[in-house]
Amino acid sequence: MEMRWNLDNLYTSFDSVEFKNDLAMIDKLIEETASWAEEKLNDKVNALEKITWWLEREVILGHTYSRLSSFAGLRFSVDASDSRARKYEEILEVKMSGLTKAQTLFIKWLPGVENLSGLIESSAYLQTHRFYLTELVEKSRYMLSDDVEVAMAKMKNTGSNSWSQLWNVLTSNHLVEIEIDGERKSLPLPVVRNMAYDKDARTRKKAYEAELDSYSKITESAAASLNGVKGEVITSCELRGYESPLEMTLKESRMDKATLDAMLGAMKKSLPSFRKYLKKKGELLGHKNGLPFFDLFAPMGESDMTFTYSEAREFIVKNFRNFSDELADFADSAFERNWIDAEPREGKRGGAFCANLHVIGESRVMSNFTGSFSDVTTLAHELGHANHGHCLRNETYINSDYPMPLAETASIFCETIVVNAALKEADEKQAFTILESSISDATQVIVDIYSRYLFETELFEKRKDSSLSVEEMQQAMINGQKGSYGDGLDPDWLHPYMWVCKPHYYYSDANFYNFPYAFGLLFAKGLYAEYLKRGEPFIESYNELLRATGSNNIADVAARMGIDVRTEDFWKSSLDIVAQNIETFLKIS
Repeated sequence: MEMRWNLDNLYTSFDSVEFKNDLAMIDKLIEETASWAEEKLNDKVNALEKITWWLEREVILGHTYSRLSSFAGLRFSVDASDSRARKYEEILEVKMSGLTKAQTLFIKWLPGVENLSGLIESSAYLQTHRFYLTELVEKSRYMLSDDVEVAMAKMKNTGSNSWSQLWNVLTSNHLVEIEIDGERKSLPLPVVRNMAYDKDARTRKKAYEAELDSYSKITESAAASLNGVKGEVITSCELRGYESPLEMTLKESRMDKATLDAMLGAMKKSLPSFRKYLKKKGELLGHKNGLPFFDLFAPMGESDMTFTYSEAREFIVKNFRNFSDELADFADSAFERNWIDAEPREGKRGGAFCANLHVIGESRVMSNFTGSFSDVTTLAHELGHANHGHCLRNETYINSDYPMPLAETASIFCETIVVNAALKEADEKQAFTILESSISDATQVIVDIYSRYLFETELFEKRKDSSLSVEEMQQAMINGQKGSYGDGLDPDWLHPYMWVCKPHYYYSDANFYNFPYAFGLLFAKGLYAEYLKRGEPFIESYNELLRATGSNNIADVAARMGIDVRTEDFWKSSLDIVAQNIETFLKIS
């Protein structure tokens, strides 16, 4: 069964006529848009016509750019030696910086339109994009002068974007020296990190030690990259008038501080329950001082929960069908049409992601599949993202862009479907394995995510004064892990280099890309509980909710299901579901 994706529906190659034509088209579109903005945005005459023109142009530009950049980015993500892919990513970023002045002009022009609300009411097309236009008016408060916006956009290409590219090359090409079956090997970082799920305890520990030892080759460069990215973010926030990178992130996430505080407060109160699970797992594995980091993902139980790629497909599709035929058929089609690149190999980045390609109404999923049950749930997770994109395929391009916290809703909902359906079919041994794996995944999304939030908070605070050394970054990561995991982890066996191998820290446009995962898990758990209450009628409401995620703020999306995300009660109710699973685990262990 094919384990590499097919990108032909984007382009067949960089030399294809279609790619070259679209590359030329981008130049034309950007030039026309820049000229139009200079000429038309000097007055408010024919405002309705001008707003409509701008929105229609955003759709054309967005589709053309996303098609080009997705092709280059997807190719580079699975082959860091693809120099042409990297080159075109950079070329496209530079090209798009040519739009900055026009975008700035429009965003500053829009709030001055007389009776904007009435104008929106007069046009069905503008009503469709009411939320987006309202966001632009709010965004105008943080815009700088035209010249400064242009300069910052151009400097970003040689600043944070370059630092991110450097990190990507470093980690994608990073090889770990490790002894396997008496033979010394150099293996890609994702392959070695995946050994954390190996059944053999010696292999897990050996992989952990080899991984940590290997980082000395790249920590200085990684630290320089991270300092460069976060330093730029801090400067940009100060210039724009944001109180902090966190405030900027919350506004970009369409989420308010009350929601974040309620969620984090409930998470913090739930930590003792997770620590009981970690200590119990440590005891079962023969540890006396908490669970060492190298055994965090150790498979538990006697059941041999391993899968071939074909078996993973069958398992996912079958269990998705317990929710709906539509979801199952969609997932099966993604496998059949080669939307998934699942094979670990040298030069391929670690982890997993899904790219929703609105321009062609498809998605592409990248993972590093080695056969563990966790790999299966990862595939289900990423296919959830793809299904989210599928639900938005008939929305306009502008209304298909949803914020980070809601981005994890469909993915974790699909994980929950697979895990809960599998538990119903499992025998006693399999049920124990699945339950423990589910709790382990929840621990990552709540406890580890909280540690990353603490780390990034400390990182930003210290980076305001100066760059952090490798040792300071290590200590900040240790502080975060101790603050979150507490006595659940053995303090002598932590992971001070998690900032090196996690890509989210290196995205200048996606800061604090940690709490959205916790939001997604807990929101999805709450939604799944609603599904269990309401049954089949829930399915269409759920799909409507996903379709609404690109054109509403988070609180309003949640309110569609009668959920108040600004109170700890909702988050506690979702966390209680995990706590009950932990209590079951403790009883049957």
